[in-house]
Amino acid sequence: MQLNQSLKNHNTFGIDVSASHYVNISSIEQLKQVILENDDQLPLFVLSGGSNMLLTKNVDALVLHLNTKGIKVIKEDQESAWIEAQAGEVWHDFVVHTLDQNLGGLENLSLIPGKVGSAPIQNIGAYGVELKNHFHSLEALNIKTLEIEKFTLEDCCFGYRESVFKNELKGKYIITSVTFELKKSPHTLQTSYGAIQQELEKMQIQQPTIKDVSAAVIAIRQSKLPDPKEIGNSGSFFKNPILPKKDYTLLIEKNPDMPHYPVDETHVKVPAGWLIEQAGLKGFRKGDAGVHTKQALVLVNYGNASGKELVEMAEFVQQTVFDKFGILISPEVNII
Repeated sequence: MQLNQSLKNHNTFGIDVSASHYVNISSIEQLKQVILENDDQLPLFVLSGGSNMLLTKNVDALVLHLNTKGIKVIKEDQESAWIEAQAGEVWHDFVVHTLDQNLGGLENLSLIPGKVGSAPIQNIGAYGVELKNHFHSLEALNIKTLEIEKFTLEDCCFGYRESVFKNELKGKYIITSVTFELKKSPHTLQTSYGAIQQELEKMQIQQPTIKDVSAAVIAIRQSKLPDPKEIGNSGSFFKNPILPKKDYTLLIEKNPDMPHYPVDETHVKVPAGWLIEQAGLKGFRKGDAGVHTKQALVLVNYGNASGKELVEMAEFVQQTVFDKFGILISPEVNII
């Protein structure tokens, strides 16, 4: 165990705060032992890839940094393979592994930062695909009983960037592994969302493979999103708001160029990045806290911004968008 451990290199915003107590976890047995020895003396703080959080203060807790590794096929048939990844696997590395095995489903989720264990908490998604679309089950450690329990798709209560682990079971379980049901060829590709099709055309690919779709997604993301190793950020900071169609109809009268994506018969999703850009905030900066110059959905730390300064920037963006459109956008990132 390390005391007063800096977390600057363990969160993608690069916020310089420290953990009062820190342990690197490399096995489930070690995880159980550390929790048992702690015996509720210190609150627990589970740290995965540090990619979906904004730290605003020092963490006075026992930080459990999950770095468990392992990927294996649980079972397979002629059409599908069920593949399990340990929580500490880097998400994009896991996606690349599935593509190398010619297993389709996760290609649209390429280059999303973070680790496998944190992915279900927020039901990560991109370019028309969500984790839940290919999720089979997960295993999680019950912090009180130290027993491993299994959760099905239904158990997880996935929603838009939501799950049971972000709500009623928050702080009660630690996800240890996730299993996905992925498809063998022929694959069903999702290329109609965003600019994937245009990127494939630019690449002069007429009959794309799952690796081609992944390459297109990576190219799009790299053209818009800053590398956290160069500029501190957590990817998309805000959720895309979901509006009743009747509200959207009123807005479209005043804003005929407003893009949208159908959610169901009565709701549509509006890109938060478009709202922020139209509010004139793309590239806006105050000190070292700012809105990215290429993608308005991303808040960035240009060097020495504090977590509180980034929270203030987020609140300013929310208020400005609300004043212009009457829409309240909500953070996707966990503010701690």
